[in-house]
Amino acid sequence: MKKTRSTPIHHLELRVRELGQMFNSLDPTPFLNKDLDREAEAFIETWAMGFAPGCRLHITVHLASPPAEGDPGALVAEAIHNYFDYKAGLVRAELQELLRQGRASLFIGLAFVTLCLLAADAIGRPGSSTAATIARESLTIVGWVAMWRPLQIFLYDWWPLARRIRVYKALQQAHVRVVPTV
Repeated sequence: MKKTRSTPIHHLELRVRELGQMFNSLDPTPFLNKDLDREAEAFIETWAMGFAPGCRLHITVHLASPPAEGDPGALVAEAIHNYFDYKAGLVRAELQELLRQGRASLFIGLAFVTLCLLAADAIGRPGSSTAATIARESLTIVGWVAMWRPLQIFLYDWWPLARRIRVYKALQQAHVRVVPTV
């Protein structure tokens, strides 16, 4: 018999007096397109970053003064989903730009390391003068150092951006509900 592991669910409880506290007061757009308040955004994002990719997120907003009309739950859920979809798009564009820069850096680095190695080879063979040996070794080292940036991009720099995209996507799909505070 095969055991299936259920996807873990993580809960966040937020307490606010009014809906306006959730959103950036300087943003003139309607609630569904508004930026979240910086502190609320940082709190939600930091909380979500602490969990493994693939988990489910549930956010409960405890609201002390619910609006007289309308369903604040649907409004807040859609606003949070839209905001983190927007953030995922921004980071996705940042990742694409980083990878474009990485490809350009790789092309330049490969051309430069090739020139350096050809120049090092032209200087002389091992056993030649000390100056020639120093020049040859220096060109070899400088050529390989030129590959540092593209290697850093393709080995390390893209991971944090991909992680943020996954977190924002999880927040975009989070179950959000608003409950009145008793």
